[in-house]
Amino acid sequence: MRMRTVMRTKPGVVGLAAWLLAALVPVSRVPAGERADDRVAFSTDVVPVLTRLGCNGGGCHGKSTGQNGFRLSLLGYEPEFDHEALVGDDRGRRLLAASPESSLLLQKAVGSVPHGGGRRTVPGSESYQILERWMQQGMPGPRPDDPTVVALEVSPRQALFAADQSTQALQVTARLSDGRVQDVTRLAVYQSNDPEIAEVSETGEVRRQGRSGQMAVMVRYGDHVSLFEGTIPFRTPDARRLAELGESSAAVAGGEETGVARIDRLVARQWARLGVEPSPLTEEAEFVRRVTLDICGTLPTVAEVQAYVQDASPDKKRRLVDSLLARPEYARFFGQKWADILQNRGRGYSTSRQRPGTALFSAWIRDCFARNLPYDQFVTSILTASGSQETNPATVWYRTVRTTENYVESFSQAFLGVRVQCAQCHHHPAERWSQGDYYGLAAVFGRVGRKGGFADAEVPTSETIYLADHGEVKHPRTGEVLAPRPLGGEAFPISKYVDPRVSLARWLTDPANPQLARTMANRMWAHFLGRGVIHPVDDSRSTNPPSNPELLDALTHEFQQSGYDIQQLIRLICLSRAYGLSSLPTDGNRGDLQSYARFYPRRLSAEVLLDAISQVVEVPTAFSAGGAAFPEGTRAIDLPDEAVPSNFLDVFGRPARSSACECERVDSPALGQMLELVSSAEIQEKLANPQGLPQRLAKSPASQSERVRELFVTLFARSPSTEELATASEFLEGNTDPAEAYRSLVWSLLATNEFLFNH
Repeated sequence: MRMRTVMRTKPGVVGLAAWLLAALVPVSRVPAGERADDRVAFSTDVVPVLTRLGCNGGGCHGKSTGQNGFRLSLLGYEPEFDHEALVGDDRGRRLLAASPESSLLLQKAVGSVPHGGGRRTVPGSESYQILERWMQQGMPGPRPDDPTVVALEVSPRQALFAADQSTQALQVTARLSDGRVQDVTRLAVYQSNDPEIAEVSETGEVRRQGRSGQMAVMVRYGDHVSLFEGTIPFRTPDARRLAELGESSAAVAGGEETGVARIDRLVARQWARLGVEPSPLTEEAEFVRRVTLDICGTLPTVAEVQAYVQDASPDKKRRLVDSLLARPEYARFFGQKWADILQNRGRGYSTSRQRPGTALFSAWIRDCFARNLPYDQFVTSILTASGSQETNPATVWYRTVRTTENYVESFSQAFLGVRVQCAQCHHHPAERWSQGDYYGLAAVFGRVGRKGGFADAEVPTSETIYLADHGEVKHPRTGEVLAPRPLGGEAFPISKYVDPRVSLARWLTDPANPQLARTMANRMWAHFLGRGVIHPVDDSRSTNPPSNPELLDALTHEFQQSGYDIQQLIRLICLSRAYGLSSLPTDGNRGDLQSYARFYPRRLSAEVLLDAISQVVEVPTAFSAGGAAFPEGTRAIDLPDEAVPSNFLDVFGRPARSSACECERVDSPALGQMLELVSSAEIQEKLANPQGLPQRLAKSPASQSERVRELFVTLFARSPSTEELATASEFLEGNTDPAEAYRSLVWSLLATNEFLFNH
């Protein structure tokens, strides 16, 4: 970007004084009568003020197009550009060094003249005085010898609110490169990550609100961010229980404690610290339904529920989990989950025919889970894939992930749990990643070559992926050719015969680097518990701390120690106490959303719900694409991509697979979903099928009570209550057409939250 100088800017009538002073006074000079340590530094004094006042925010002058003809860099990450914009743009009309209080910059800030952003400060405030002094000193720009902020510190860093404590004052200090320490509490910017738990004022006062739990405040000054973490307990923390758990921890420091016991202890410590009471363990029949849905995406059969409930052996929970992991539905279900994350997409090219590539990639993913391929090898196989889809289906990942943005963002979200999209255009506003970091990672994929791949203008067939001899990525602002390097790591060696993707995979799977294991452990915990220790699962950053750091560290350690064994990680989670708790809240945990003091119910995903309806009604769904039918019995979790037509799946939130973000899948209830359950021709056809469950029950010789019990266990994995049994029996007996009566009863039960949710 070409930068103009103040000397080349022609003065207008309004900005004449500002132009003359800027032209005559060198910007590096301290005005007469000022001590050197009183000089206002543009980067470390003026820019933070502009950030605090909101001038360079994304909703104001910091957005890419600016605001009302005036543009600043987002959050001040390009101080040279900002200085030129303030002093030189529009003939310097915004500043009056001879009379700062008359300048447009200050008049708009205090509301003396109309300003779209409203009043931002008041005369005499610290922010006002800094801008005023800067103009009095000749509006100096950034200098090479200017002090820079090297660290931003918040005190206290953590706080546990007492029962009668409503506020917590923060103090923020900036450590400068020249050794000085400045109190910047009134110049910093604050943002609470959960205003329902606690809000924070402009002066850094944290004030508790209605909910209890954990929250964090991101503190920004200049280009640095820091964090305050606050805990507002539900009741007075259980000191006795904390001491007991601490003693337990000390007793097992020698290494005796492993696995599930360690996870249970760390979760219990969090409950004690928050003063929250966990719900009791769930009923055994409900647990069977929960774990079968979570591992296999499938409802348990009546026989499976009864067998588990009647089993009196002490290890039956472990044997149940092991049996579910051995079923083909496990690999199919998690294969579909990872096909979402890896963007195995069919839509966007053509919906007129099935594509062999997506089917091959889908089958390859399923096979990896069926073989329990260690996760580090699974990831390495994808990142370093070369060849064609016929010889190496993992290369299909590169069909969708094919641009600079795709490479960086898909890799980071899928395998590091990091969102770096912001760094494509500017420094990340809530993390340390810069444009250099973004495009350095992009350079890892700069030599991905492609040959062939299109049989016609619409449908890509089989591209061949190979390592090209050349391929460079330049910094978009400086034009510098960047060496390939990982986020937060050193540059990789460059050689014609060394594939940077291999270097990236080795960095990622190095035992000393916990990021890969940490991200997967958090993702799997979220899958089974309904919420990640870091939430959302793909937004891991210093300003979004884990709700239970020790728990996440333990899960990560166990996963790495197991050799990245995904099935062992699932066992660890499913056998934990937190996973086995009831979903019914108690007075002691009703407001809990973070500590897993109860199981958090969640709606069945689109594919699982459609398969569950088909399973209950005993009528499979017929799928076809491009005029070709899938084999009979194909389930929704077996579909290779999101392009297979299904209105039901689209209404219930099937993702488009356009990104690696799990947020694409919508599991929250919506009005359109209820209308689909009420008016879906597909569901009505299933209910009316002569081979379906309603017709079978209508013809069954069993008693009415036995048939109703079978129906409830089939849908809910439990027997009906006395009231439910009486109501259902009365309804059935009051209809002259038994088949129609059972159709209506099944239909009404399918629309209940108890069926639609895993709980």
